[in-house]
Amino acid sequence: MNRTMITATNTLAQLQKQMDIVSNNVANIDTNGFKRREANFTDLLFQQFNNGPGAPGAGDAGRLTPNGIRQGTGAKLAISKIVMAQGNLKTTDRPLDMALTAEGQVFRVLEQNDNGSAIRYTRDGAFYLTPISQNETMLVTGNGYPVLDENNNPITINAQASNFALSETGRLTVDVPGGGTASYDLGISYVNKPQFLEQKGGNLLGLPENMADLGVEAEEILTELNGPLRNQIGIAQGVLEQSNVDLSKEMTELINLQRSYQFQSRSISMADQMMGLVNGIR
Repeated sequence: MNRTMITATNTLAQLQKQMDIVSNNVANIDTNGFKRREANFTDLLFQQFNNGPGAPGAGDAGRLTPNGIRQGTGAKLAISKIVMAQGNLKTTDRPLDMALTAEGQVFRVLEQNDNGSAIRYTRDGAFYLTPISQNETMLVTGNGYPVLDENNNPITINAQASNFALSETGRLTVDVPGGGTASYDLGISYVNKPQFLEQKGGNLLGLPENMADLGVEAEEILTELNGPLRNQIGIAQGVLEQSNVDLSKEMTELINLQRSYQFQSRSISMADQMMGLVNGIR
């Protein structure tokens, strides 16, 4: 296999990864609070061939091109970066539908599975009540994950509660039997470094498992908006945030990907034809 084939093969594998990212964006265009990802590429190692005569600079008077030849080995996907731009808001007038109106803020929820439990993050504010006993219900996401308060505890609400009201600082207030009220401060965080967040499935984001290897602490990636920081929260009731996926942009990206894929495939075909001609020389 010659260098042309190696370069094209390396690039084809990375283009496939970018195509997977774009396809995932398109598939989630109708997912509440979904944040698109975009791929950034970087060059792989290249080899420098100095083919100029004599010492560097000798006989190069008036030269307009660099001396030597640089032959690369393709490109690779450097980073898949999440884009935290605000999505459009859709009015539902449902009391338990909540949308974060400040860019970079996320709800904290508790994901529970066979491997244990872990705090996850989401922009999807379509919440529901699920009964946990005869007198209590729990605030959960559409997938049944408990929504956490500012102390990272699940929010439990009286089963007979009514008149759900949400303040600008993310405090949920309800009327309870007996004429009283109860209030709950929703757990909300601000994402400082979104490039470190990983998609965990179910429209959830999470911290990477190898933070020690990355040399970063959880506090550097996320800031919990508790206490005085709750004044920074932007939230609205009775609305849902749509995904920030622009279908026309994603389709344009797919067309560009298709052309790049065809170009690299054509490079392999041309290299194979050239090798056939060389091998056919007698």
